[in-house]
Amino acid sequence: MITKLLSETCAKVQAKRERRKEARPGELLAAALELFVEKGYAATRSEEVARRAGVSKGTLFLYFASKEELFKAVVRENLAGRFAEWNAEFDTFPGSTPEMLRYALMMWWQRVGNTPAAGITKLMMSEASNFPELAAFYQQEVIEPGHELVRRILQRGVDRGEFRPVDMEHAIYVVLAPMIFLMSWKHSFGACASPSAILDPEKYLELQVQTLLYGLCPTGAAANPLVNGK
Repeated sequence: MITKLLSETCAKVQAKRERRKEARPGELLAAALELFVEKGYAATRSEEVARRAGVSKGTLFLYFASKEELFKAVVRENLAGRFAEWNAEFDTFPGSTPEMLRYALMMWWQRVGNTPAAGITKLMMSEASNFPELAAFYQQEVIEPGHELVRRILQRGVDRGEFRPVDMEHAIYVVLAPMIFLMSWKHSFGACASPSAILDPEKYLELQVQTLLYGLCPTGAAANPLVNGK
């Protein structure tokens, strides 16, 4: 009886250890994301990440060979690895392209902008010049696929006659600008803004969508000074 109890206890302990081992990469990535966003890439130390995840520094390096590889894994886990999912949604979206554009911005806020992952973009904007290799990685893994996804949305609208033809390479930035602003705001002034200066991100994005689709001028070319060349 005692032998059986000991055997069952050992089995439970072993199973718990195995589950803990399987969870470690995710725990390390979560801790690293928090620290990178809080402190920046340069100021974050590997031992701090390990301590926050509740493991030794040696354990961290069993999974990630360096701080650089850890950062790349954080980017892939939270941003780069999600483009396949987002492109699949694009392929099956049933609505109009204006509806798709609105959906894209609102879902981006829920899934990225309103999460700690938004801090990665601000971090890269701050530290890219000091870490050119990481900047090149981020360009390839996040910026280029992001541009391509926005380009696909805009081109869909043009092809279906829902959007007028535009300079596509610059129009991409018109769509991305409010997203970049919100990420920068959230992790700078937004973190300490007074109640009178609080920005409602969803209302802001809704207005941005309306402005992208309809502009600020009244409907009709006669009311648009740019159309009339004035």
